[in-house]
Amino acid sequence: MSEETVETTKVATFDPNKRYTWPQDVELTITGGEFGVMLNAIRAIAEATGIAQTAAQVIEGALVRNVEAGVIKEAPEQN
Repeated sequence: MSEETVETTKVATFDPNKRYTWPQDVELTITGGEFGVMLNAIRAIAEATGIAQTAAQVIEGALVRNVEAGVIKEAPEQN
């Protein structure tokens, strides 16, 4: 019998209480639906509608995916 070595990669976990950073030239992927929600929220912020909360949820979802994929990294603490 031969022993097999299994390599594992630690997946980053998004924490909404932390700050994150990413290169300015990195491509972040969002769906058309996410973009639409964010665009509508930006338009509605001055009107103070409930769309802003939905946009925040969509943006956080996109951040979670990209943190877990290793595209977005936690920002270093600033003194």
